[in-house]
Parts: sequence; C-alpha cells; structure tokens
Amino acid sequence: MTSIIVNEHGGPEKYVVAADTDAAAAAPAEGQLQVRLALAGVNFLDVAQRRGGTPVKAPFAPGVEGVGTVTAVGEGVDGFSLGDRVGWMTGGQGSFSATALVNADKAVPLPDDIDDETAVAALMQGITAHYLTTSTFPISAGDVVVIHAAAGGLGQMLTQIAALKGATVIGTTSTAEKAEIARANGAAHVFGYDDFAAGVLDVTDGEGAAVIFDGVGATTFDDDLKALRTRGTVVVVGNASGPVPAVDVNTLSASGSLFLTRPTVVDHVRTPAELRSRTDEIFGWIRGGDLTVHIGDRFPITEVAAAFSALESRATTGKVILQH
Repeated sequence: MTSIIVNEHGGPEKYVVAADTDAAAAAPAEGQLQVRLALAGVNFLDVAQRRGGTPVKAPFAPGVEGVGTVTAVGEGVDGFSLGDRVGWMTGGQGSFSATALVNADKAVPLPDDIDDETAVAALMQGITAHYLTTSTFPISAGDVVVIHAAAGGLGQMLTQIAALKGATVIGTTSTAEKAEIARANGAAHVFGYDDFAAGVLDVTDGEGAAVIFDGVGATTFDDDLKALRTRGTVVVVGNASGPVPAVDVNTLSASGSLFLTRPTVVDHVRTPAELRSRTDEIFGWIRGGDLTVHIGDRFPITEVAAAFSALESRATTGKVILQH
C-alpha cells in the first residue's frame, strides 16, 4: 500500500511517496469513517494546501477528495455500514493514501448507477458548479454568463449547467482545441483571454455579461470589470494565474455598481442535508443525460507530482484523477 506525504510546503516535487503508515490506517474516531481508497481527485485546493496557502501545515497527508469503500465505522455514526461506497470532497485529509479517515457528515453514499470515476469527477467540481450557479448567482434563462477556463474540469461543469438553465454562455480558453471543448459543452461563443472583454461587449451589443466566473485571477480580473453589464457580478473561484490584486471598492461603483464575491465550497455544504441535496441534483442530471463528466487525465498514485505539474501548467482539460 502507498501513502503520499507533504513534509514541507512547495511545488509538486514536495509530494513524497512512502510506505503506508500506521497513521494512515488508524481506527476511525467518533463520527468518522475509515475508507479504503479507489480513486482520488486532483484539485486546486490541494495546490493551495501544498503551497502553504491554507491553515493546513506541513507535514500532512494530502488529498481532500476521493471515493472508496468503508472499512471501519466510528462511534456515533449512523447511515453507513462496512462495504458502503462513499465519496467526499471536504471533511478528510489523506485521499492520496491507501486509506483515509473521513468525517461521516461530509461523506456521500454513492448510488450503484454512479461509477467511481463519474463520482470523483462530480464531487468537488460538480458541487462547486452547482452552488455557484444556484446559490452564488442563481442563473436564469437569458442571462449572459462568462466562464473563464471553460475547458477545465470546473469550466466544463459550469458551462453545461449554465446552458441547461437557458443562459448564453461565453467561454474563454487558451487554444483552439480547448475552444472546441467549450463549444461541445454548450458555449455559444469562445474567446481568448486577451480579447474576451471586447468579444463579450461585441456579442451583447455593448451591454456586457450578467456574471463572470473567474478561476484565472490576476490576468483576467481587470478586464472582467470591463465586460460586465451594469450591476453585474464577478465571482472569483480561483487564481490559476496568481491572486486577484487588491481592489478599491470605489472601482466597483465607477464600473457600474458591480458586485464582487469570493465564495468557498465549505460554506455551501455546511450540513449533510445541504451536501446531499446538491449531490442528489447533480447525480440526477447525470442520469438524465443533462450533465456529462469528462475525465481529462488518469495518473497512478505514485505519479502524483506529474499529475499536479500538468494541472498547474494548465495543460489539462476535464477532471484529473489519481488511481490507487
């Protein structure tokens, strides 16, 4: 069995492959599940943890998202049994190891008709896309929605859901190949990062977009403000190109009484009921053919550093997964 450890903060090379440790296979505490991993998801939250941008301090067992089989149930846990397939995307560390301890209130029972790859692709990115389009900015038919990095895992989910809700989706990508992926997921228009503001204004006859979901950050933010309609909303969901610069709030009023928010997934799955209501709708969309998950790359767990190098270089499309 294999464990991955981060002994110090830094780049992808800081993932250390080691023999499975006693800590990784520890018995679950009250309220926890012990899970034998099948797959783990690769996420930018993992990147932030590894770089030292979160409260998680080194050394630590990385991996926040996974699917697997329950091998032990802690005291006080109801609704889960040995052998159950479960998934999670918060509430546990160590998903890059052979076993992980997961808080039961953050675990989701996986239906038999949702396979492991579909589940791990639908958890972090699916739930994030769900809350962004239903809670942060409830998209309505006719809204013009800009989605940066539209060919990425989250971008593809956002594009499909926004189109499902009747929005006109404008995607941004870095290559012609990625632009075709965005169109295949429902984007009506696709522009490059350098000219998207002018493109948005052109196709909306100067009005601008209702909302922009920005996972790129530093290099796109200033043009986001130019591409929005009056009382439009910028939703910062990541910083692949670096953090958004400090914002003078007066800029928001001068640009058209704009709104700016930086939500996080943990604040939108605060209870088991809220978490499962989101996954129930996501799984329902998948069953009905309204939402398709896309696996971009698969790496064995021992090649975790290569998986993150690909993710962080923005060379990937779709969900990147690690196979145990």
